[in-house]
Amino acid sequence: MAFALGMDAFSVGLGMGMFKLRLKQVFFIGLTVGFFHIWMPLLGIVAGRFLSSQFGTFASYAGGILLLILGLQMFISGIKGDEGSLLAPVGMGLFIFALSVSLDSFSVGLTLGIYGAKTVLSIACFGFAATILTWLGLLAGRKVQGLFGVYSEVLGGSILFAFGLKLLFTV
Repeated sequence: MAFALGMDAFSVGLGMGMFKLRLKQVFFIGLTVGFFHIWMPLLGIVAGRFLSSQFGTFASYAGGILLLILGLQMFISGIKGDEGSLLAPVGMGLFIFALSVSLDSFSVGLTLGIYGAKTVLSIACFGFAATILTWLGLLAGRKVQGLFGVYSEVLGGSILFAFGLKLLFTV
């Protein structure tokens, strides 16, 4: 389950990696996503003991909408040729990015809370898998960015937008 949730981070990281990122940024982004993949399922596990399963559906919708906004902004920025994107993976953009890819782990945490899963083991696996897979996605995106040049941000935004649509329509 941790690998499946981490693959979301990999997919979105692939698109986000098409920003011009330094290795230090890639490292920090991976740690941030991993951190969110620890806290979101933990909050989900705690909330799962109190809330219904409908809240998990809401979290998936919210994650999809955040990815749509991030992807659309990145796409428009790439077309306009803006150098400084509004939602670059730093500051608030990094927070939105990490939150959007970890909201589905909140939903999973709700289910795990209902079924009484081992909390420490579960969240450690989520955090580790998300961190590693985010790094891999970002690094792969950096390589693709070099191949596509100026169109890489448009491609990255399209990937994020498509992933947001996938989240919205598979709930």
